[in-house]
Amino acid sequence: MITEFLVMAGETPKRLDAFLVNHERGVSRSRLQRLIMAGRIRVNTLVTKPGQKIKPGDRITMDSPDPGPIMVNDRVVPLEILFEDEVLLVVNKPAGVVVHPTSGNWRGTLLNGLLAHLQSNGSGGVNGEPGLVHRLDKETSGVMVVAKTEQAHRILGSQFEKQAITRTYEALVYGRPTSDHGTIEVAIGRDSIDGKKVSTTTPKPQTAVTEFTVVQQFEKRASRVELIPRTGRQHQLRVHLASLGCPIIGDPLYSTQEADHFSEITIPRMMLHATGIEFQHPMTKTFQKYTAELPSDMQMIFQDLQNEYSG
Repeated sequence: MITEFLVMAGETPKRLDAFLVNHERGVSRSRLQRLIMAGRIRVNTLVTKPGQKIKPGDRITMDSPDPGPIMVNDRVVPLEILFEDEVLLVVNKPAGVVVHPTSGNWRGTLLNGLLAHLQSNGSGGVNGEPGLVHRLDKETSGVMVVAKTEQAHRILGSQFEKQAITRTYEALVYGRPTSDHGTIEVAIGRDSIDGKKVSTTTPKPQTAVTEFTVVQQFEKRASRVELIPRTGRQHQLRVHLASLGCPIIGDPLYSTQEADHFSEITIPRMMLHATGIEFQHPMTKTFQKYTAELPSDMQMIFQDLQNEYSG
């Protein structure tokens, strides 16, 4: 939905986010700042920052998410809900779906589908939208928890910050780790050369910890690995596995061409799936655990590898 504002004569110069808070009363300042940084709020058609000073005559456009279907390659994907109550829902995100609208992906995201679901069920969400407390990369499939109220969003967010939420993943990686179980404690951050990547070569390293267990080996060519991130850094699992010399097969950023063509088996996408999540319910305080079985593409890959390397 596109909303336009024209800054009128006599308007006191102020920050863009402060101006919008007064004109969009149902939207929090933090959410407005996220929309601005995502390029969804522009001044005179130009991408800007929350702190830009507006002046009379400026035209501000805001592109808010519309309810709509989840899309992958122009194909509608159903929203798979694993659990839902009054304050939260747990979904199984398919691979190929962007979680949140960004530049170039304004429609057909998981957020659009969640928004449509909440509106059809009369739920308000957090500031009118589902409360995303964590994310998965576009090509990563699996379990996500989403808040439906401001209070649930705040409590779940606090659990993530305190590392009180346990997430489990499975990945297919190139090669074979030197041990069957271990903990990767390697600080990571935005790469000093390539800003699109996260790496261990960074001017601003942040602590990152990942536990791994080798579940199955396919000779020395590939391994099936279970992962439990103890911190929640961007691209953490991908960078940590690459640091072991065992990048995730099909990873477009952190694996090598050799890794992506290790076999005659076709790899359709990055082989990473969020298999489970455990947390304390924000209202009832009861222990919650939800799982999502491996999607069919990963099951087929593992079966093909089992057949190829069974000897």
